[in-house]
Amino acid sequence: MSSIHDEEAFIAALQNAHLHGGTAQAKAVVGRLMARLRGLAVTEAVQLAESAVRRVNKLTPVEQEAELQRLAPDLLVREKKERVSRLRELDGAGPGFTVRLAPYPSGAPHIGNTRMFILNDEYARKYGGKLILVFDDTIGSEEKFPSLESYTLMEEGLRWLGVRWDAVYYKSDRLELFYSWAERLISEGIAYVCMCSAETLRNMREQGKDCSHRHHTPDQNREYWDMMVGGKYREGEAVLRAKTDMAHRNPAFRDRVLCRISHREHPRVGRKYSVWPMLEFSWAVDDVELGMTHVIRGKDLVMEDMMERFIWERLGITGPRFEHFGLLRIKGVKISKSKSMAEVSSGAYTGWDDPRTWSLQSLAARGFRPEAIRNFILSLGMSLSDIEVPVDSVYSENRKLLEPSADRYFFVGRPVMTEISGLDGEGVVESYLHPDRPERGSRKIRVSGRVYVSSADMDAFAGREVRLKDFCNVRLAPGVSEFLGRENREIQRIQWVPAEGCVACRVVMPDGSTVEGFAEPNVSGLQPDVPVQFERFGFVNPRGMLGDTMLFHYAHD
Repeated sequence: MSSIHDEEAFIAALQNAHLHGGTAQAKAVVGRLMARLRGLAVTEAVQLAESAVRRVNKLTPVEQEAELQRLAPDLLVREKKERVSRLRELDGAGPGFTVRLAPYPSGAPHIGNTRMFILNDEYARKYGGKLILVFDDTIGSEEKFPSLESYTLMEEGLRWLGVRWDAVYYKSDRLELFYSWAERLISEGIAYVCMCSAETLRNMREQGKDCSHRHHTPDQNREYWDMMVGGKYREGEAVLRAKTDMAHRNPAFRDRVLCRISHREHPRVGRKYSVWPMLEFSWAVDDVELGMTHVIRGKDLVMEDMMERFIWERLGITGPRFEHFGLLRIKGVKISKSKSMAEVSSGAYTGWDDPRTWSLQSLAARGFRPEAIRNFILSLGMSLSDIEVPVDSVYSENRKLLEPSADRYFFVGRPVMTEISGLDGEGVVESYLHPDRPERGSRKIRVSGRVYVSSADMDAFAGREVRLKDFCNVRLAPGVSEFLGRENREIQRIQWVPAEGCVACRVVMPDGSTVEGFAEPNVSGLQPDVPVQFERFGFVNPRGMLGDTMLFHYAHD
């Protein structure tokens, strides 16, 4: 194998590591070599790849990027261009481009919402257009109901994500406008008031048969409508339906509900209204009234597209274009806004910054950078294909940002104390704040004969020679460990903190559990929400003090 082949393998491994959070995978490198080096045997490709991956994975992400910049800078540029190009051009986009976000305020925004948020925001930026924030705060089901705090949570999360909107509207302020559209649909024979029971209507829809109310005159329907709005009916006794095709191949599209009665109190307008539009009807109104040129949303809302188009076509209106993206699933992430709302309300979760909510507030508390979330979403592009990615894909984007910026500190979880016999007096250990950036400086740790190590390390290495990182070598044992010298030998390294001056810490883990432990004295000067790395533990975000204990949220390893 030639040196040219070695260099090609090294470049391939560098690019693979750059695209995957700093860790190259030999299998991917083999595939690239087989494609680029004609006549190369599989066994040779495997040997080249494995050797190159070992070299690359010994480098830090900063060093990897520097090497790739030196050897093949076009690969860095090409990767960035590919990510931008994944935002395909939208038909009809140009001057006056306007899109909207329509979140339902029933809790905090979560990571599952970010694809819709970021794609709309990015396209508004791409075309120099407007982004309108419209709170979809109509009254929904018993399980899904707007809450007053959710408006603030939503705006707070969007701002953290870097989304900027040009105007904000609340659908709860626009009921009279929705009523006027409903009355127009009634007068033109496009909608009717139905008083069938849900079971009766369901059976007739399945059979494709009209209900008797469908044939009432517009005047009769207007009378029933006025009774609905006037509070003459109880919930479930009457609804406004669209006269869609009762022979439509999809029974769910047959005579869909446009408005229904709810006497529940709304957090913004109280009990002023008792008839509320369904979301797809309110969208049909506001997408026209607010001047949308495009609607960018998930492909699971195709039925809503059909209803909007039905209303526009019957009224002779030209509405905006619809653009869709596929569903995004993140392995290992369970998202349920209604469950999170219940758990936060009951106190089972500590609040919306509890990591189990996967809300944007919780990601901020964990030390995620909003640019990492944006980069993750943009890397997926605007595709109709459903995508399932491991949660480490999200972590990888954040790791790229934290790795070069986060200072390092010592921490041990679930600590046990051991005394070092034979150590002469006190001393000072000096360690870099960042091993790859010595210009950032160092911190000093005063040491004596007593240290804490983790119970896991004590269980694993008791009786063995180990090196207390940057300090000394000992034969580790519960109670008393034997001092073996300060020479930096190639033996097992473990974390430690000095018993004197150490800081009690509590780290909230992604599953809601906590790890109690001690950190070196220098952490007492950390600023809240400036992430650091606890060496050999992971990236953590300082959150402040709980009595005498510093609180951190764990981001990822």
